[in-house]
Amino acid sequence: MNRTILLLLAVAVCFAAVQALQCYECKIGFWNLCITTKKTCASGEFCYSGKGTAVGFVDVKQKGCLAENLCNKTTSTPFSTSGNDTIYSMTKTCCATDLCNSAPAGLPGALQLALASVAAVFAANALV
Repeated sequence: MNRTILLLLAVAVCFAAVQALQCYECKIGFWNLCITTKKTCASGEFCYSGKGTAVGFVDVKQKGCLAENLCNKTTSTPFSTSGNDTIYSMTKTCCATDLCNSAPAGLPGALQLALASVAAVFAANALV
């Protein structure tokens, strides 16, 4: 019995070790709006958050999976019809844990949770 449990535990650890990284993906976002979905990265990829500027003043964001050799670099994407102009430049910063490329919160997570709890208590008192 103990041997079977130990074998099952060893198999579970092996599956957990090779499980692919989960990241948020947003193809393109502007200012603070970046609608995300979850994506499973391929082997050798990390989660990334990209921040950049389009046409000199529009904040552009991206999220997703990225090969390690492209991490922490700034790239420019040229506008194809004008030749010399740049449509946007973006710096892509990588991280290596599940869903680590979430949107930066305006408040720390613990403070958001505390404020939500206080609001729920006030709402419950108002309904009673």
